[in-house]
Amino acid sequence: MHEFNTPEPIGSIYEKSFCKDKSSLDQKTRLVNFISYCLNPNHYHFILEQLEKNGISLFMAKLGGGYASYFNERHGRVGALFQGRFKAKHISSNDYLLHVSAYVNLNNLVHNIGQAVPENRIKSSWEEYAKNKNGFCKKNIILDQFKTIKDYRVFAEDALELMAEKKENDKEISSLMFD
Repeated sequence: MHEFNTPEPIGSIYEKSFCKDKSSLDQKTRLVNFISYCLNPNHYHFILEQLEKNGISLFMAKLGGGYASYFNERHGRVGALFQGRFKAKHISSNDYLLHVSAYVNLNNLVHNIGQAVPENRIKSSWEEYAKNKNGFCKKNIILDQFKTIKDYRVFAEDALELMAEKKENDKEISSLMFD
């Protein structure tokens, strides 16, 4: 995610994976700021703040194409890796931002992915938020709205319960409609 967050060409990340010098990670010009993220084995979510014109689109194109090239080269395969274009939604209110941050930070739990997948295959900004761990997210846009980190953690975990209930209700409604 760091490597592709620049308007400049970056070359092969497969070749860079063998280099000890990671100085390119400290680039000055970025396309986006990461607010939060969750990388699941089968999908991912980002909340991004655009810094450059068309920054989100450019970042997503570089990430999708670049990672597919890396994966294909590493595994000796060819072809597309991702299905379809990325989907984006404009976050139009602060309330929506807060709830989406909880959804993204805890996305693996929303989908019950954690139980069946080794922990190292799920990456999330939750640790940055809930335990104030260092990372690369611009957390202040969310955390400055809470008195303490614990307050945000309680907010997000309460929101998770509501999301799980909604998901269950949606399943029930769907099953009633198609019987």
